[in-house]
Amino acid sequence: MADVIYNAFKKYIMNGSIDLDTDTINVMLVTSTYTPDQDTHEYRDDITNEVSGTGHSAGGSALASKAVTADNTDNEGVFDANDVSWSTSTITARGAVLYKARGGASSADELICYIDFGSDKISTAGTFTIACNAEGILNLA
Repeated sequence: MADVIYNAFKKYIMNGSIDLDTDTINVMLVTSTYTPDQDTHEYRDDITNEVSGTGHSAGGSALASKAVTADNTDNEGVFDANDVSWSTSTITARGAVLYKARGGASSADELICYIDFGSDKISTAGTFTIACNAEGILNLA
């Protein structure tokens, strides 16, 4: 499976409902049995098969040091943040879902994108890390 930018995110970024550098943006881990649907998945309650395991809380973790910049060399807008890790964790995850966390019901948390790891990534009583791409998490050309 490939990475997915949810269509609803495109709407929310354009109408101002999501501000990537000022809103709380969370990343949650999902198993290989989650199938993203960019057309119909809009809110966090549409996500199935979230990872459960030692060291990973439901809903995931907030991204830190978020930044939105312009890359004039590649003519892109870039969203980036610090790498995310779960220490002392026992986790098997196939991908990650980013969403705007509103602090209430999952039915209000807008989805942003699904990142496919390409295969299951596993930590056993160790640190599970998502290393953000040097080019950023999201690039809009």
